[in-house]
Amino acid sequence: MVLICCCCLHVANTSDACNCQSVFRCISRKPTLTPAGMPSEFPLRCATGNLKQTCPENYPTKHNPTTNPDRPSNLTSTCPSYFQWIHDDLRHWKETGITQDMIERARKTAHFRLVIVNGKAYVEKYRQSIQTRDMFTLWGILQLLRLYPGRLPDLELMFDCDDRPVIPSKHFRGPNAAPPPLFRYCSDWQSLDIVFPDWSFWGWAETNIRPWKNLLKEIKEGNSRTKWKDRTPYAYWRGNPWVSPIRQDLLKCNVSEQNDWNTRLYLQDWVKQSKEGYRESNLQDQCTHRYKIYIEGWAWSVSEKYILACDSVTLYVRPRYHDFFIRGMVPLQHYWPIRDNSKCTSLKFAVEWGNNHTKEAQAIGEAASNFIHEDMKIDYVYDYIFHLLNEYAKLLRFKPKIPPGADELCPETMACPTNGTHRKFMEESMVLSPSDAIPCTLPPHDPSVLGSLRDRKDKSTKQVESWENEYWEKLSKKQ
Repeated sequence: MVLICCCCLHVANTSDACNCQSVFRCISRKPTLTPAGMPSEFPLRCATGNLKQTCPENYPTKHNPTTNPDRPSNLTSTCPSYFQWIHDDLRHWKETGITQDMIERARKTAHFRLVIVNGKAYVEKYRQSIQTRDMFTLWGILQLLRLYPGRLPDLELMFDCDDRPVIPSKHFRGPNAAPPPLFRYCSDWQSLDIVFPDWSFWGWAETNIRPWKNLLKEIKEGNSRTKWKDRTPYAYWRGNPWVSPIRQDLLKCNVSEQNDWNTRLYLQDWVKQSKEGYRESNLQDQCTHRYKIYIEGWAWSVSEKYILACDSVTLYVRPRYHDFFIRGMVPLQHYWPIRDNSKCTSLKFAVEWGNNHTKEAQAIGEAASNFIHEDMKIDYVYDYIFHLLNEYAKLLRFKPKIPPGADELCPETMACPTNGTHRKFMEESMVLSPSDAIPCTLPPHDPSVLGSLRDRKDKSTKQVESWENEYWEKLSKKQ
């Protein structure tokens, strides 16, 4: 028998199984058994009363995938092409390796140190992150360890949960520069921060955005409600403009009595939305326009993947920052590039072009949506993290040890003390059993491929800007 926790607020028809005077109560239930007689699922097991919450010892420590007709374990697929950027992000330590001293120098801005030893995770926290970014990032790493138990080698890293990169490459020139390795959610071409999938893949509780696996299904359903040709033929954006001057500048492009730049822009008040139950925040309900605008906030924006997941054409305002997957996407194939120094005219032309080339525009929107739904599904997110950490661990020039003040992490120590939306999203995104397959195969490092991709992006962007210039020149002559 195992103990299964239920919450009266989240589980339907549990009045006779839960004591609602207390938040949680554990009940006994036999686990589902595999033909070999071993438990196939390992659900959350929370201690009751005054018992101290501890980490269970019966979760598998080795990954032994079984044959599955849908995804045979003896066959492995090649990872999506954007996985190649893992090599590029880690190339700065290829010659020197990573020493304990380098990691210590990354502590300056880090929110936590993560150590994995013998397949178990330990954390040493230094400061509180924005909202619960650190919590859900660590939760995602725990799920990876449950998905592929025992596969990751021992490692140690520092993680910064803030937005902007802080390791400028100009300070670390030459073969022996030894930059401090620091993980975060985005970087830019002038920085050496190592890019890692953001916390919202496991849920963004503060904005009521569900974990990625189920949310992606909802967005796909939202896509099917309205065909592309029947969608509103304008560019849509909803967000908080006060996080950056770039977004405030975008508001000048909204429709007015004087101008119609083919945009429909809406302010998002998260405080108001939280009070009203997020009625206007359901992402699956926002695939109603032919075009959607992506624009950075203080740095890269979590909204990027949600916008690209719609079949709408993403009008991508020239960014400064990149996350882990966008480097695999290409202008005119997956999105339409928008100038950052002349947003209104650029947006107007993009919509005009799309409405006059509907077949081509629709294909761009569908290509991006397919990329997100197929190459960015949660299985690949886990595989990306696996390969990133595995390649990183190969660079370590010391044997990781558990820090004296570190706490062991497991789903029980993280989820059991929480409640409400945070607990709900953790349960929803929890990996219940090891994968029946091995990770996809990481493509080899090929600088020429990455260089060709950069050239292709530059060429496509210049092509769009050329079309745009011709459009406005012809229009000015007519006037």
